[in-house]
Amino acid sequence: MGFAPGNLVSARGREWVVLPNSTDDFLVLRPLGGLDDDIAGVFVTEGVAPAAFPPPEPADLGDHFSAQLLTNALRIGFRSTAGPFRSLASIAVQPRAYQLVPLMMALRQDVVRLLIADDVGIGKTIEAGLIATELLAVGDARGLSVLCSPALAEQWQSELREKFGLEAELVLPSTVRRLERGRIGSESIFERYPITVVSTDFIKSARRRHEFLRTCPDLVIVDEVHTCVTAVGQGGAGRTQRYELIRDLSADRKRHMIFASATPHSGKEEAFRNLLGLLDPALATVDLEDRRGRELLAKHFVQRRRGDIRRYLDEDTPFPKDRLIKEVPYALSPEYQALFEKVLDYARETVRTDQGDLTKRVNWWSALALLRALASSPRAAAQTLRTRAASAAAHSPAEADAIGRAMVLDQADDEALEAADTTPGADTGDEPGGAAARRLRGFLNDAKKLEGKADKKIGALVKEVKALLAEGCDPIVFCRFIDTAEYVAEHLDKALGKNVAVRAVTGTLPPAERLARIDELTASEGRHVLVATDCLSEGVNLQESFQAVVHYDLAWNPTRHEQREGRVDRFGQRADQVRAITLYGRDNQIDGIVLEVLLRKHEAIRRATGVSVPIPDNNSAVLEALMEGLLLRGQDAEQLSLDLGVREKQESLYREWESTAERERLAQTKYAQHAIKPEEVSAEVAVARAALGTDEDVATCVEHALRALHSTITPTEEGFTATLAPLPVGLQDALPLGRHDPLPFSADLPVRRGEAVLNRTDPSVEAIAHYVLESALDSALDPALRPARRCAVIRTATVSTRTTLLVVRYRFHLELPSRSGTRELIAEDVATLAFEGAPAQARWLDDATAAGLLAATPSGNVPTLQAEQFISRALNGLPDLSAHLDQTGAALADHLRAAHRRVRQASAEIVRGLRVEVEPNADVLGAFVFVPPIVEAQQ
Repeated sequence: MGFAPGNLVSARGREWVVLPNSTDDFLVLRPLGGLDDDIAGVFVTEGVAPAAFPPPEPADLGDHFSAQLLTNALRIGFRSTAGPFRSLASIAVQPRAYQLVPLMMALRQDVVRLLIADDVGIGKTIEAGLIATELLAVGDARGLSVLCSPALAEQWQSELREKFGLEAELVLPSTVRRLERGRIGSESIFERYPITVVSTDFIKSARRRHEFLRTCPDLVIVDEVHTCVTAVGQGGAGRTQRYELIRDLSADRKRHMIFASATPHSGKEEAFRNLLGLLDPALATVDLEDRRGRELLAKHFVQRRRGDIRRYLDEDTPFPKDRLIKEVPYALSPEYQALFEKVLDYARETVRTDQGDLTKRVNWWSALALLRALASSPRAAAQTLRTRAASAAAHSPAEADAIGRAMVLDQADDEALEAADTTPGADTGDEPGGAAARRLRGFLNDAKKLEGKADKKIGALVKEVKALLAEGCDPIVFCRFIDTAEYVAEHLDKALGKNVAVRAVTGTLPPAERLARIDELTASEGRHVLVATDCLSEGVNLQESFQAVVHYDLAWNPTRHEQREGRVDRFGQRADQVRAITLYGRDNQIDGIVLEVLLRKHEAIRRATGVSVPIPDNNSAVLEALMEGLLLRGQDAEQLSLDLGVREKQESLYREWESTAERERLAQTKYAQHAIKPEEVSAEVAVARAALGTDEDVATCVEHALRALHSTITPTEEGFTATLAPLPVGLQDALPLGRHDPLPFSADLPVRRGEAVLNRTDPSVEAIAHYVLESALDSALDPALRPARRCAVIRTATVSTRTTLLVVRYRFHLELPSRSGTRELIAEDVATLAFEGAPAQARWLDDATAAGLLAATPSGNVPTLQAEQFISRALNGLPDLSAHLDQTGAALADHLRAAHRRVRQASAEIVRGLRVEVEPNADVLGAFVFVPPIVEAQQ
């Protein structure tokens, strides 16, 4: 006989559900109540037979917790629900309510074009991943490419795999050869591997770009999209190439495009309009001062700041309440000061050369590199003196300037981010025996002698790190150069003792090894100090293990400081306050210029406007003018401010910077998210969480199950702890590795490594819920190992007459039309149905009353024989209830159909073709009878 999708069959000693894509002789099966990971293919000739889910057995009686435990465990364990958000049941993250807003916006578009511009640390990766997972689940997309910087590729791959179950291949210069060898015939990488994370700078080249455009998937996420847009006269060749790539991808109006950026506007109106034009060409020119223009934008643009979502729909999101900022000056030692003065004198001499403009520019950048390295550390200075200046290979002054800026300055649009922490060279290639070469060798010998006691900067750092550790903060120390980071790590390791683990992570390590080293550090016992270069200033989330940032070296771009501090100041940080400490040389003119002109101004603008924006593009000219004044005229920052030409450049920079910040502030207000109303989100969140188990359901299920299995529960401020030794071996084996014992359970994120959070996606919660359900269905198991049973009789004052509660599992057959054709799905849902009286004359109760029975408190015992009689009557009467169970299933199908239409209201084609049908013969998982207390006769 043939089997249809949704049918229940028996094979290989267990029950299965038939899934779509089955044929007459070969069935695709999922275990009843099982996960997609357990799906198997079975030939009908293997002995497949029709099956019916067995009813409960009257003798298998449990206690008053059984109904609630069974229902909650069933909901928590669902991985394929029938609701309109198909992906929520299968992902390993529980989104905050505000993170569902972009998903709801996306589902209202036929082709998704969305710019997610939420603040740093809010969770743009989660929001973009949710949309992608949903589109793939319903068949609206067949593949996915994430475009990002190479520094973020590993992070994206990890997020997609661990949170969304999407296995992505990395497309990087280091992986492309391996991927190409795996192709079959003439197919491209993107035809062979449907889900990829791609380096934008790698794929933008003319050699790779055309193949990517030809075979790119129909869903693309572009991370940090502000680096991919430009305006006339702005940005370099690399930024222009990125823009052309994204523009050409967006030209296919059938391709889903999701953009993410915390700073999409940044006061640059033309670049912002170019970006909006990629979402909808009309947005490039529409009047955004007009209501209709803003309504069009609202369909494609979502932007929230932390204050908007710190408390959203009665749900608190734990962000740090404050960032404590501190500047710590230090004085150069006499030896260090002497070398600094000698290097400054040498620099002034070399940049005043009369050997031509090219030599002058090469000498200029070499001198600046040497001064910056010397301000960083003796070891960086020594390395600079050993290394040939990159600008020495230039053939023109302009080329020397381009190379010098890339190596020495911290440009916002750096084309070589992976090499940004390399120590620049200062050797201009003079004759080895010449006077200049001899002076450089002398500087090298002097620099080597400065390591240790003569370096007051490292002494100041040790003092500050010890103070942070004493206050309970594990810090990240950011350095500009690889050599400085290694030098700092060595000295901190010696100074802090055996109870503090210190590790350095720099650009010498590939991304995967960086993460491995951080994991190794944070897994070690005791306190931790991470020393890093700016290879970790983006994309790596460190808030779970660190609470402070120390800027050992000043970045010459304030955005870099913001990025560094953003590694700890973000969602998931357990500390109420994070700390940021900036070290600077009091008598170091290099630090004085950067601190006074750039960093303090950036902080003043941020505090005045409430927004943080990148420094305008002309900052390099101001910085170079200031450094030129220092080198040529020996003036410090205060003296230079009196120089008319420098002052005019500086004031022009400040005016543009302040104007940019003000426009960004107004833009965040003007373009705030209004397309989805809070009440719409609230309604959908409530329905979705009720179907999958609320946080309260999860907490109740986990605590009751653990108590029933003889675990010792101890309340804590965050939740409770549970001992694991008494638990059955099967459950212990299912719990994640590296767990603590006792295992702490917290009511909300964040949690530390080895702890658990009370939501359905936590691996420990998932293991407990799965064990509760499986053990309840196995009546042959030792009763002491079964927290829940499928039957119980409870005497309670909650009812005034005999009332029966049924826990019923329904299966639904969904047909979801999409651009790739109709997608057939089998999904499950659970209902609690209650009636008064005998089954043949059942008086059905409303849903709220039925749900209330799950928490009924017992008021007395029921003798076992009498309890079995009550249950037998209920179970024998199930045939009389089948018509109502079928009617309820049909009503649930209508409700689900309406929910799908409501969420996808913009797509008329999907709404018309949508079908949701309930499978007949619902499974009665549990039957629970509630009887009123015995009223004793009055004397």
